Amino acid sequence: MATREIQKTYNELADKIRYHMDRYYNQDSPEISDFEYDMMMKELKRLEAENPELITKNSPSQIIGGTTKREAGVKVTHNVPMLSIEDVFDRDEVRAFVSKVHGKHPEALFSVEHKIDGLSMTLRYEADPDKPGYMRLTMAETRGDGRIGEDVTINAMVIPDVKKEIKYDASYLELRGEVYMSHDDFNRYNEQQEKLGRKIAANPRNLAAGTLRQLDSNITKERGLRMFVFNVQDGPEILMQSHCEALDELEKLGIQVVKHRKCRTSEEVLEAIDAIGDERFNLDYDLDGAVVKVDHTLWRDDFPAGSKYSSGHIAYKYPPEERIVIMDEILVDVGRTGKLTFTGSFHDKETGKAARLCGTSVSRATLHNQDYIRDMKIGIGGAYKLFKSGEIIPKLNGCVEEPQEVYVAPEYCPVCGHKLEREEDTADIRCVNPTCPAQVTRTIAYFTSRDAMNIMGLGDTLIEALTKEGYLNSYADIYDLKNHRDEMIEKGIIGKEKNTDKLLGEIEKSKENDPVMLLTGLAIRNVGKATAREIMKHVTNIMDLFNVTVDGFLSMPDIGETTANDLYEFFHSDENRNLILRMKESGVNMIVSEDEEASDKLAGMTIVVTGTLPTLGRKEAEALITKNGGKAAGSVSKKTTMVLAGEAAGSKLIKAQELGIKIVNEAEFLQMIE
Repeated sequence: MATREIQKTYNELADKIRYHMDRYYNQDSPEISDFEYDMMMKELKRLEAENPELITKNSPSQIIGGTTKREAGVKVTHNVPMLSIEDVFDRDEVRAFVSKVHGKHPEALFSVEHKIDGLSMTLRYEADPDKPGYMRLTMAETRGDGRIGEDVTINAMVIPDVKKEIKYDASYLELRGEVYMSHDDFNRYNEQQEKLGRKIAANPRNLAAGTLRQLDSNITKERGLRMFVFNVQDGPEILMQSHCEALDELEKLGIQVVKHRKCRTSEEVLEAIDAIGDERFNLDYDLDGAVVKVDHTLWRDDFPAGSKYSSGHIAYKYPPEERIVIMDEILVDVGRTGKLTFTGSFHDKETGKAARLCGTSVSRATLHNQDYIRDMKIGIGGAYKLFKSGEIIPKLNGCVEEPQEVYVAPEYCPVCGHKLEREEDTADIRCVNPTCPAQVTRTIAYFTSRDAMNIMGLGDTLIEALTKEGYLNSYADIYDLKNHRDEMIEKGIIGKEKNTDKLLGEIEKSKENDPVMLLTGLAIRNVGKATAREIMKHVTNIMDLFNVTVDGFLSMPDIGETTANDLYEFFHSDENRNLILRMKESGVNMIVSEDEEASDKLAGMTIVVTGTLPTLGRKEAEALITKNGGKAAGSVSKKTTMVLAGEAAGSKLIKAQELGIKIVNEAEFLQMIE
């Protein structure tokens, strides 16, 4: 029997794996690399092998990571389960697999093929009654949990590699493949997003998954998806014998099939794996391994690997990519709160160019703070290991050759020249000059952002232009822009009359905002939207905050000592008082209006919203929570009172269940506040 300590270790590891399963499969937003995930799963399996009584039907080793989503279509039960492939990590495990197969079938052959890093999809073809000798596509389905997926037929129809019809005489054919996005299409998408000022995608796999689940097939078509078929799930007997011959036959029909190579011995298999490893960096798509399959399809069932894995398959996972880079420059920037940020600029030691990692070119990485720089011995000319955390974020992973000098942060602000200060008990270095141009631009940008005053059209680029021209030196200046209308039109800073008047109209409109939005926009350290909302429950006018003491702020719920001191310092600054008085004189609303529909029915409750609700958007639900006296939180903890859960709730719901927190649906929630 497993000891209590082993049980605890196992449970903690299983919870961690479930969380990362949800991030990868359901949210298309992984936080760790495939290698880190694989190592956790390997440790879990080791514990299970030594303590089989730990295994339950809900153990991560017994389930497939995805759950069905509703964004792209309706649920569908697979005719043939879409299972995963068991991973192996060293050459001896590959040899052992080949040896095991040859022990039962000495004449067995193997297919070694690319393991595309994308989203699995199955295509169902049926005989076309109106066109003898042809088959037509009748359904496309995602993997989901391996047994139930989503119907994404409409979206599949716009993928060029998906044949809508094939010239083949059979009653039924089911093919499984991997949907992916090429590096070119991925880069094109991100370039467009940057031009529009929108969030860029993390990697091709995540973007491909989200694109395939789009409700609008026009978006799917425009973004560009591709597909490689890698298996015949079901079909005529001639295609269910030799796997390689079946793929070759499909290729003759014009179907894009995964690159594969037939092998006999373990050394041939390893040679093919090495060849794929060598070429993967030159491909226009991402690989996350090489698959080894028993070629004779019927023999695969002789080698089961568990309830979640396909029989007769293994996937060899390559070690995480790593490059050696030489540090060329250390860039220093000043954030909107005055905090200094450090970025390393480097080149690949071997090529002299940007380092190629996980299909992208990398020439920069964050260096966090001075303590990190000191501990990593970072300096110009030093050599460092570079990898991608979660195969997304570039990070340094140790010093290979020390520089002549370790970099030391400047004493004075690189933007305004003001002496810098290091915060006590932290690694943060700040410029405390409130008129520092770097801070002014970022502070104004935050003030106009969606979560603050929400002034549509006044984004980073325009703010920089207006600041450069001298029109903006603080957020109070925004409300004086109308006095410079004709001058700005003449200079073409915003555009012609129509665009200029449109922006000035948005500025005027923002004057009527709730004071919570104004308080949020002031960018007081440690005061975000939730804290601002709590503060404004205790005053009726922003101006009242100038009279609140540190103890007064501390008496407000969820306001700690650090935040109380930050608030007191802000509202007892003559400069800040003058800025707010200027906005008041410009007509910006300072007074909290009474909401006749507001109530205290959720007073004292901390509620987390997760998943897709039937009628309410997440922001709408959170607004109702706040309106009725509750607190809307973003994560589940022991302090959470209840969770409002919808479809595909994921890890937050799981954690709430484990903590025994009350869970309600939308109908129950609305009944509570009626």
